[in-house]
Amino acid sequence: MAEAVIRRGRARLWIGGVLWLVVIVVLALAVGVYAFMRASLPTLDGTIAAAGLRGPVTVARDELGVPLLRGGDRADIAFATGFVHAQERFFQMDLLRRAGSGELAALLGKALLPVDRERRLHRFGARAGVALAALPERDRVVLERYAAGVNAGLAGLAARPFEYGVLRAVPRRWVAQDTLLVAWAMYFDLQDDQFHRVFSRGWLRDQGSSPEQLAFLLPTASGYDAPLDAAAIDEPAAPLPAQPPAWFGKPAKTKVALLEDIGNAEVGSNNWVVAGARSKSGAAIVANDMHLTLRLPHIWYRAAIEIEAPGAPPRRLVGVTLPGTPAIVAGSNGQVAWGLTNSYGAYLDLLELELDPKDPTRYRLPPPLSGAAAGEEWGLIRTVEERIAVAGGEDDVLRVQETAFGPIWERGGRRYAVHWVAHDPGAVNFVSFQLERAATAEEALAIGQRSGIPAQNLVVGDIAGHIGWTIGGALPNRPATWASTFPAPAAASASHTWSGLAPPGSYPSIGNPSSGQIATANARQLAGAAYAAIGDGGADLGARQRQAQASVAALGPSTDEAGVYGVFLDDRALYLAPWRDRALQALAGDTDPAPRAKRDEFKRLLETTWTGRASIDSVGYRLTRAFVAGLYARLFGGVDEAMKEAEKRAAYSRATSRWPAVIARLLDEQPAGWLPQGSADWRAVQLAAIDDAIASIEKDGTPLAEATWGKRNTTRIVHPMAAALPLGMRWLAAPADQMPGDSHMPRVASPDFGQSERFAVSPGREASGVFNMPGGQSGHPLSRNFLGGHADWVAGRPTPLLPGPAVNTLSFVPATPGNAAQR
Repeated sequence: MAEAVIRRGRARLWIGGVLWLVVIVVLALAVGVYAFMRASLPTLDGTIAAAGLRGPVTVARDELGVPLLRGGDRADIAFATGFVHAQERFFQMDLLRRAGSGELAALLGKALLPVDRERRLHRFGARAGVALAALPERDRVVLERYAAGVNAGLAGLAARPFEYGVLRAVPRRWVAQDTLLVAWAMYFDLQDDQFHRVFSRGWLRDQGSSPEQLAFLLPTASGYDAPLDAAAIDEPAAPLPAQPPAWFGKPAKTKVALLEDIGNAEVGSNNWVVAGARSKSGAAIVANDMHLTLRLPHIWYRAAIEIEAPGAPPRRLVGVTLPGTPAIVAGSNGQVAWGLTNSYGAYLDLLELELDPKDPTRYRLPPPLSGAAAGEEWGLIRTVEERIAVAGGEDDVLRVQETAFGPIWERGGRRYAVHWVAHDPGAVNFVSFQLERAATAEEALAIGQRSGIPAQNLVVGDIAGHIGWTIGGALPNRPATWASTFPAPAAASASHTWSGLAPPGSYPSIGNPSSGQIATANARQLAGAAYAAIGDGGADLGARQRQAQASVAALGPSTDEAGVYGVFLDDRALYLAPWRDRALQALAGDTDPAPRAKRDEFKRLLETTWTGRASIDSVGYRLTRAFVAGLYARLFGGVDEAMKEAEKRAAYSRATSRWPAVIARLLDEQPAGWLPQGSADWRAVQLAAIDDAIASIEKDGTPLAEATWGKRNTTRIVHPMAAALPLGMRWLAAPADQMPGDSHMPRVASPDFGQSERFAVSPGREASGVFNMPGGQSGHPLSRNFLGGHADWVAGRPTPLLPGPAVNTLSFVPATPGNAAQR
């Protein structure tokens, strides 16, 4: 008995000892991880001696970590910018350059190999060195000094950024051409969808659709459009053919799994400018909110710059920078303010190749390239092997085939040459640096037209009150005969595509309109013939642009930054209101006993919970939106399913953003020949869409009466490493906030896409400028600035654009033999 007690006691002691050992090991591991994480926090104070500086530079950060960089030389400030970017955001910068070159799998593993294969097709890594050598020396020096600052910042961390510890990887040094790769990464982000748009349009054409059917189904304008140069687009609507194409109105073989995702915000950015004649100060007011994917760390890094060069007047710049580049992307220089939205012009052509039946390495050239009669000359396909490194696996070899027009892209059994403006030697340059020194709106517009960036709607305003718009960025020089956004034969490319970039003076532009305002929101910009220079590369429906223009006009003859900023928060449901009316009309008098109870509840909620806004408490808004998605699925779900068998990102909604106008016209005209399979009339189509909407919303167990828009529109802003770490979704994610706003209104919002920043500023009055953005300055979860300002963005609260009082100051001085190790 005594021995048993002793044995039990020993067992308890042994078990207790093991448990304590486990606790000690876990605590030690936690302390080690915490210590490693802290070691990669940035240096905020002190003095650093740096080689290559011409003079001292200071970085004074406010309580949100927003720096004021002050120095006498722009290249020195680029060095300091690179230093702070690297210490706060190096992992983000690394992902951007790898996204541009197609090298993500080398860091993140095999899961990213499909992305790399798509991007390596364009060989931007090989183009970057050539593009860097072509830059003017002044720009090249700035990029080289920026790269030196990045590497100094990375070396100055006591431990590598924490993401590399998780990945067991070593950060790769930054070189000047990496900044060009960041610019190409933005080409992918802003223009990559054009591949799938052009392919989708070609697929629809090639399924036996007549020109008349395509003209109706792919309209070039609608009543939603709100061009900058006219009240509306005066183009007659295409006649409605008696019969649809064979693919129309067929149900999908499988139920649409994510019905409510149809119509999600994927297109975005707003900017507007008010002339001095309508501002209280007499200076123009520029407002900008660029809509992008929302993640942590946030895409933008705020900064203010003061340059005090000997013999020159001091300059102050303020705005947002993109880590990986040293420039202010959008903001104010004290004389001119500027903002950007994606222009969605036609910047990519798919040219179908006709291969030589006797030699598959040859393709037919058009007469202007061959110098011979049509059909008498052939081009030779060049093959280049691209080796793609894969972390934890074997290298993958991609055989890239190139033509005179661009690389070959194969889809749906066809081979296309990709003729993309991003491949042009002038597609990436740093002329946009000059916006920092522009003195007038007119000068800023001219700079925009020479800039090598993805083509943007550039709006500008100056201190004298002048305003203007143009396309800022690389614009293809298309022939006057061009009028198509379908795939075209490469052998006839002389009349179907472009050669070189458009000369700056040929860009469309608008200056000082009589309305005293310009507002763009990714929609068709021009009503007249000048639009052909831009082309439709997926321009937005136009409802958001129309609402923004009206909201800016409603500010009246005398407004200020706060008033102009307020338009960002306009979440009125002007686009969806008529669709709610359609649903109510379809439900009126419904006598079908089977779904009657559910439909009656749907009708009651439409009538009683509609707030007229995309507000988080509105059930009626969510139900109306799901009804429209249900209509789309009923009419185009089958064709989308068939298209995706050839190309996974193809869809009718990609072929035209004006699909709501097409559906509205069908419901208005109710053509019997266009009724979907199994539908007795168009009222039955609408009731079926309502039933689908109910089923989709209730699928997860949410009662219809509790299905508020806020529950559907809840933010999901996370760090890429969140899923890879214990408690990652707690420490590497922003709070899950219910957000007002949606597509087709100025306040664009979806769970992981939306307003990436909001600012309003008058040049010369930056102290009155306002700003907020969804993420903080730092990419480090232990930094106090990881989510600094996030709550203001959620609430729509304007905060000062300029940095506040300094709480940390870091100084850089030129290295000398006596201070080379000074920190």
